[in-house]
Amino acid sequence: MPALDVLTLLAHVALGTLAVVVGAIALGSRKGRKTHVSAGRIFVLSMGLASLLGALLGAMKYDPYWLTLLAGILGASFVTSGVLAVRIHVRRAKNWFVAIAGLNVLNAAGLMTAGWYATTLPDARLFGFAAEDYFFLFGMAAIAFCFDVRMIFAAQISNRHRIAQHLVRMCIGFFIAAGSAFTGPGATVFPDAVRDTGVLSLPELTIVLLMLFWLWRTLRHPRPAVAGL
Repeated sequence: MPALDVLTLLAHVALGTLAVVVGAIALGSRKGRKTHVSAGRIFVLSMGLASLLGALLGAMKYDPYWLTLLAGILGASFVTSGVLAVRIHVRRAKNWFVAIAGLNVLNAAGLMTAGWYATTLPDARLFGFAAEDYFFLFGMAAIAFCFDVRMIFAAQISNRHRIAQHLVRMCIGFFIAAGSAFTGPGATVFPDAVRDTGVLSLPELTIVLLMLFWLWRTLRHPRPAVAGL
């Protein structure tokens, strides 16, 4: 493997690992407090860079990193839009959502096409990844696009909804990072005995459960004041 590819891969792995660690701190800490804000900023930076490097790696060496290209684009879009969600009232924020929505719909089309093509192959795998992997990420990209459309066309949005959008987008970005580390390509660093137990799926399950918990905490309060877009 060329030296540039190796350096890109190492940087991608290192930043992805950092994103998983600080993402866990941000998700588990009290929202709005100093620990959450500080860990969240590091998560956005590390996850964003890891996603971009993953996309770059996939562009440079599509076999076997084609899925990494598409997942990288998706991860970067989630953390970027997660930041924008809490700043939706800022001027030109809606224009950024238009651009992100366009990127997500193109990414969704690419994932659907890759998944469909994989189903036509003898082993239903494309560049080493099963058709289900592409369809799963397609579902995430489609959800992201629907969220983006909601933010673009809403005349106004409550603070509660704004925080909920931020939470879901960041958690899905975190889910992608954890999935890559524990059940995706990163799983190869663990012994077969560990992988066979299914314990590596627990981080992803934990993220989903914590996301639902914090969504419940966010949405159960009376509707706060409305912030204009």
